This record gives sequence, structure tokens and C-alpha cells, in this order.
Amino acid sequence: MKPKTFSFLILLAIGYHFDAQATEKELKTNIQQVTIFSNGAQIFENGSVQVDAGETTLIIKGKSPYMDEKSLQVKSTGALTILSVNHRSNYLEKKLVSQNDSLVTLLEKENLNLDKLVAEQDVLKEKMALLQNNKNLGGANIGLSMTALKQALDFFEKEISAIKSEEINNRRKQQETRLKIQRLEKQINDFQSEPITPVSEVWIKVSAQRAGTANFAVSYLVSGAGWFPKYDIRAINIQKPIQIQYKAEIWQNTGNDWKNVKIKLSNAQPNKNSSLPELQKWNLTYARNTIVSSGALNKVDGVVSGIVTDSNGEPLPGVTVLVKGTTIGTSTDINGRYSITLPNGANRLVYSFVGLMPVDMAVESNQMNIRMEDDVRNLSEVVVMGYSSDRLQGRAPGVSISTPKTRKTEDAYEPLETVIRENQTTVEIEVEKPYTLLTNGEKLLVDLKTMELPASYEYFAVPKLDPSAFLIAQVTDWEQLNLLPGEANLYFEETFIGKTILDPVAFQDTLSISLGRDQGINIKREKVAQFSTKRNVGSNVNESRAYQIQVRNSKSLPVKLTITDQIPVSVVSDITVSATELSGASKDDEKGFLTWKMELPAQGQKTLEFRYDVRYPRREKVILD
Repeated sequence: MKPKTFSFLILLAIGYHFDAQATEKELKTNIQQVTIFSNGAQIFENGSVQVDAGETTLIIKGKSPYMDEKSLQVKSTGALTILSVNHRSNYLEKKLVSQNDSLVTLLEKENLNLDKLVAEQDVLKEKMALLQNNKNLGGANIGLSMTALKQALDFFEKEISAIKSEEINNRRKQQETRLKIQRLEKQINDFQSEPITPVSEVWIKVSAQRAGTANFAVSYLVSGAGWFPKYDIRAINIQKPIQIQYKAEIWQNTGNDWKNVKIKLSNAQPNKNSSLPELQKWNLTYARNTIVSSGALNKVDGVVSGIVTDSNGEPLPGVTVLVKGTTIGTSTDINGRYSITLPNGANRLVYSFVGLMPVDMAVESNQMNIRMEDDVRNLSEVVVMGYSSDRLQGRAPGVSISTPKTRKTEDAYEPLETVIRENQTTVEIEVEKPYTLLTNGEKLLVDLKTMELPASYEYFAVPKLDPSAFLIAQVTDWEQLNLLPGEANLYFEETFIGKTILDPVAFQDTLSISLGRDQGINIKREKVAQFSTKRNVGSNVNESRAYQIQVRNSKSLPVKLTITDQIPVSVVSDITVSATELSGASKDDEKGFLTWKMELPAQGQKTLEFRYDVRYPRREKVILD
């Protein structure tokens, strides 16, 4: 066989091989439903395409770069078989939603405004020149009367003043516009210098017995989205029911807009290990052979706030800040600032942002500024993909994820119609009407449900620690509400009084909600000197202590009040403690707590007194004050 003939046959065979490859078609899918978790979301999409007989590779393009490929599921209806499903990362496609594009549009608009201002300034100069050229009043040889001269002077003064005023205003606007242009140009440069974010694609290889239309349902998990439960708790007065307004703070920065989709909010945690923990053997040994962990963390009460920045020290908006092990969380604002209320016992905060290493930090201060670093584990695996033959071999390279810095506007507030469904292991809140949520990282505060619940109100006070009376609303049968732990804004008598944590998962029959301090109840605790003595009795010392608690209700309504105090409890046989006066308090012998329950009439007052004696050996010392 001649060499040319042999070469022709080889080329013919290669051509036949490529002709036999599965044809490629784009499958366009639309997001129909989204289930949002506290950290992440599950996307449900539908689409249809005309499929030829034989093998076809269907490509779903332009999906979120934060897709979890392990969660990808594809189902179809029609006379075909799904042979394989692969996730690919495409660095050659344009970003899904380009912040840079919108900034360029703004920049063009501001440049146009500047051109108009410059043109206005030129017009003002021409007007001034025209006035200057015509200020010769009547010519050199023609005199004017005093009246005409005054009128002319008034005219020129008015016109020149108006022009000067417009020039000053024009220069100010030009300065502001140039400053906007500088900031926009800097922001555009920042976006252009950021690492390239790939676009996710789903490649589906199918085999059809005959040509026809096939319908596909695609679902997958994405990061870069979440929601937190929030509450407004309102009490008009202690004679009316309590009102709980259940809200959700929702955000998404996945790269795809969610337009007119069905939204569900779920308390499930799909990224958390679902395996039952295994109890290990407990080997008990002597204390000297036992390794004890470091001391307890400093307990921080109340609110923790701070700023989250990237590795360059720039503020990071849209960072998720979560109390570890709970659904209590928030996200940073446009300046990277956050503020979060801690529940009792909370000791760790988790900071997460797509493309950056998560930070798990112990709470040791009320001010915590966090610096987040790039996720080098992903950066070391970057492979730039194009439309090469490698893509047909099923390879899925690693992905380097870097999210554009979003800019937030003020929180939106919009009531939604919802249905709460309790499943076997989770609770879902389903929004009745389709909703649109854009991929800009903005926090959207939506009203899920408003509940008015009967509550009993009672005041509690611990004057030894705080001379304030705290109003507590106690709600029964709260289990049916399907609430989640979250931050709550407190309103009493139409006044904002602070924040608290609503924790409905506690194992209690009654849900207690603290409505804060009430300045209308005055409490004073003081030591009674005449009954506080110390004397020697044989080989022992006998010390006496007496305290007086004065309570006054300056409100126009009667109140129920519980006051708690204490006397010491001896844990040594040589020390004895005996109560000599309790003013009718009930006493917990094991803990030494004293409790008074009373009902104070409007403008009423009451005085409580308790005394106790402590006897201990003279050679020892005890601390009673």
C-alpha cells in the first residue's frame, strides 16, 4: 500500500472516531425552588431539551461556583438512560453576576455628570463675560440719572451674585463627582485584580432509544447563602398577651439570582456529621496520671462585636458569624462590622466566607476583630480549564473560590405569607408565594409569622447582685410554635429596652422570656449594722449578720415579685450556720437560697429582713462580707 493511501485511511479513521463521539447540547434549566439552611442552600432546577437517538452530552452552563459536586443529583423522564453526571469548572466563561459591570455603568454615569457640570461652568463663564462687556452704562458721553444708575447697579449686582453662587455650587458638585469617580475607579481596579472565579457546569451523558423531548430535574447544595431566625418580642403591659414576631434574616451570594422561586427555610444542617457519636471506654486512674485541659475560658456575657477583614486588612462584608452549635448568627455589614448577642454558656464563634479559611474562635472578649486568610488548600489546586478533550474524560479539577466583595444597602423588610411544616427530624418554613432574592449579599429581613400568646408576668430580683427588678414573661404550650433559638429585640410599653436570646430548645415546660429591667420598681439592700456583730464564745467565734431589703412599687398597677437572696452553707463540720430571722422566706437548705414571693399593690412598699449566725473555731477565719 502506498504511503499516501495509508495516511488517508488513518485520517478517515480518526474522522470516523470523532463522528462517533456523543454530540453536545446545552440544557437550559431554571431555578424553581430553594431550601435555605442556616449555612448553605439546596437548589432545585428544571429544564427540558430535545434529545436525538443515541448518546448525547448535555451541558448545563453558568451555575454557581460554590456548588457542592458531591450533592449533585439529576433525574429525568423520557425514553433515555443517564450514563454519567459530572461537575466541571470553567474559567473561560464570564462571571455569572459581575459586580464590575455594574460599577462600570455607574462610572460612565458619573463621568457624564462631570461633563455636564463642566459644560455648565463654561456657560456661567460666558454669562459673566457678557455682563463684563456690557457694564459701560450708557456709553462714555451719555450720563445717567441717579435712578437709572441705581437700577443698573442693582441689576448687575443681582446677576453677578447669582452667577457667582451657581459657580460655587457647580465647583462643589464637580468635586463630589470627581471623588465618586476616584472611588469607583479604585473599586473597579480591586475587582479586576481579584483571582478568577470559575463558573460551574454540569455535564450529563445520556443514551436515548429514540429522539424526543426529555425533562430533567437537577438539585445540588451551594455555599454562600443562609438564614438566621430573629424575633421582635412586644409586651404592651403586664395585663395583655405577649406578641412574638418571628422573622428571618436571609442572604445569598451564590452567583445566581433567584427569581420568582419557591423558598423554604429549614433548620436542617446538611453539612454537619449525621452519624451517631460512639462512646469510648473511660479509663479511670490516679489524678497524678490524669492530663487536665487548660482552665476555663473567660465568660463573656451580652453582646460581642467587631470587624472582620481579609488578609490585606480590607473590611469583608457578608461574612457569616455563627454561635457554634446553634442557629444564632448574623453577617457583617458593608464595613465588615458585626454584632451578635450571646446565649448563656456560649464560648465559641465561627466565622465563614466562601473562598476563605473558616475561623473558629474562643469568645474571650466583648470586642473581637477577626482576620481571615485565603483558603490555600483550594488555591494550590487551581487548574485552568477550557474546552479541551480532557473534559470528555471525566476529569474534574480543583476549584479556587474567591467571592467578589459585595456592597450592601439598608436592610429590607417585607412581610411574607408562610406555612410551617414539622417533618420527622426538621422544621421547614415554606413561603407561600414565589420570591426573588438577588445574589448581592444584602441582608433581607422578612416577617414570617406573628403570634399573640397568653403569658403570665412576674418580676424577679436578686438584690445582692443587682438592685433591679427583671420582668419575666412565662409562656406555656410553646412547643407547638416550632421556634428556633435566635436573637430577640425586646419592646415593653412601646419602648425598645434591649436584646436577649430566645432559646426554645431548653428542656422546660414554660418558656421564660426576660423583658429586661423595670425602673418602676425600686429595690434597696443594705447591711443592718446594729445586728452585725462578732464576739468570742469560748474557743469559738460567733458572728452575726443582718440585712434589710426595701421594695417599692411606684407603678400604677399591682405586680407579682419574687426576691432571691442567700445565707452561706457550711461544708466543714467545725462551722455552723443558723438562720435567726427570715421574714417568711422559704429556704433551700442544700443551697442556702432564700425566696420571697409577694404581690405589691400599686404605690405599695414592703420591708424584708433576714439574719443568721455563724460559729467557727477562733484559730480559723471565714469571709462573710
